[in-house]
Amino acid sequence: MNNPTNAELREILENAKTIAVVGLSDNPSRTSYRVSKVMQKHGYRIIPVNPKVDEVLGEKAYNTLEDIKEPIDIINVFRRSEYLVDVAEEAIKTDCKVFWAQLGISNEKARELLKEHDFTVIMDLCIKVVHSKVIGN
Repeated sequence: MNNPTNAELREILENAKTIAVVGLSDNPSRTSYRVSKVMQKHGYRIIPVNPKVDEVLGEKAYNTLEDIKEPIDIINVFRRSEYLVDVAEEAIKTDCKVFWAQLGISNEKARELLKEHDFTVIMDLCIKVVHSKVIGN
């Protein structure tokens, strides 16, 4: 598995404004909520993608990535590895070109599909940890 270099990750994070978070929970004790809240504090617009909630972190939630009508810079995924192919298939229907699966989440079939559609693919890395490492607090 080959993720981008730290310099490439820094460039992605510096240029991104909007992060669609697939599987974002409205439960403050969940990792997806805590990570997204920190990223929101760093100035990113967080767009929740979760059909089970109406709103998270003050932002309207969407059922699918395709329902989002504004530009997305990063698709950040908090779904189990076995769902990544489904999320990847949804992602390729958007204009976004960065797919980021959180720590502990990876799927080679999804990676191959995304690479065929010119995505930058990051898997098994926490966006919050990488942000603090390559950009700082």
